[in-house]
Amino acid sequence: MALDTRKSGLGPSADLDRLVGGGPLSRLYSARWTLIVVTIGLVWIAIQNDGEVWHAGLVLLAAVVATMFFPRRRKVTRLKAKVEARRRAIIPDLHMRNLAAALPDPCFILDRRGIVRFANQAGSTIFGNVKEGDPLSFRIRQPDMLAALDNVLDGGPIEKVDYTLKSHSERFYEAWVTPIHLNSEPEKGGRPEFILLLLHDQTEQKNMARMRADFVANASHELRTPLASVIGFIETLQGPAKDDSVARDRFLAIMLDQAERMSRLVSDLLSLSRIEMRAHVMPDTRVDLSKIMRHVIDSLSPLASDLNVAIATDGLDEELWVAGDRDELVQVFENLVENALKYGRDGEKVEVNCSQMVDAADGRDYFAINVRDFGPGIPQEHLPRLTERFYRVDVASSREQKGTGLGLAIVKHILTRHRGKLLVESTPGEGATFQVCLPAIKAADL
Repeated sequence: MALDTRKSGLGPSADLDRLVGGGPLSRLYSARWTLIVVTIGLVWIAIQNDGEVWHAGLVLLAAVVATMFFPRRRKVTRLKAKVEARRRAIIPDLHMRNLAAALPDPCFILDRRGIVRFANQAGSTIFGNVKEGDPLSFRIRQPDMLAALDNVLDGGPIEKVDYTLKSHSERFYEAWVTPIHLNSEPEKGGRPEFILLLLHDQTEQKNMARMRADFVANASHELRTPLASVIGFIETLQGPAKDDSVARDRFLAIMLDQAERMSRLVSDLLSLSRIEMRAHVMPDTRVDLSKIMRHVIDSLSPLASDLNVAIATDGLDEELWVAGDRDELVQVFENLVENALKYGRDGEKVEVNCSQMVDAADGRDYFAINVRDFGPGIPQEHLPRLTERFYRVDVASSREQKGTGLGLAIVKHILTRHRGKLLVESTPGEGATFQVCLPAIKAADL
């Protein structure tokens, strides 16, 4: 990192002359009394030697030249040492920078004023484009973090702070603020020359803890009814219906249906938990949306045939490249197309098409996949809550279609991970349209 001499006043060569006394005129001025005394002495000697003043003039000229141009070595050396000490106090040395660069976690080295003097690769992107020379307080707004930085800068001990970064998804960090003493003495409360800020990512651990808590809460709530039903039928078969073959066959069929419902519920809960755990990690694999959509339509063609619903497609012949996880995107579109087939079968047709659009908010190009059915539609008051866990517009219809109430919640979390969007439009009696928008990869990046 090149030092900014305009800010620090510590240029390597030209500015050193200014710091140690300037150029020839400055040296001449600083030696003015010595030259005056020498001049008086030379004039007096010249008078005593028959008035040959020009000899004294030559000696005086030599003294002036010597004063203006001969280096003052001891003072220069001393001030050079001071300049170098000041330089070391604001710029971390090569070993310190190499050590910070080798760390996998985001890491910053700050000077006594809280100015970023070095940021490793992970740190340079965590708060956007952090550059050396920027005050880190401009990028951090959490009071606990700022207070910890101030305390350590004032000579306090190492501090640990829980830091939450909110962007597309919440990320949780354990921030360690460590003083680095080079010349000062920490035991005497001296201020450190540098601060090391290390951010250890705790997002996965936090998500796993939340996943376990959510799974227990949701599973205990949703599994209670089918489990009670299965237990009741088992007790009945062991008691009053022990020898009733007709009742036994009917009860076994219901028990199988309830067991399958619990299996689907557990599967969806685990799938949702896995997606939430990785919500902060954006996929970087390139996939072709057109191939994914053709795969989804082919796999659901038997269901469409059974329900007597036709699937019409448009705009899926060209390559549609996005950054994404293929299996998760297949899960998104299978869920949406399957819902359109089941809940919109009265319209006897489902349309799937793709178009390219530019988002006015961020100016990025998106591919918009529209899945439209022509069924009864969804009342407006239900639209804002469609992606909530276990929310159903019609509970009876959902259970009849063997839904768990988690499908659209899974869709929402997958799209959040992919930095995508889900838009829903519906007019009762005219069907519903689910639009998935995913950032397009530019041709130059392929």
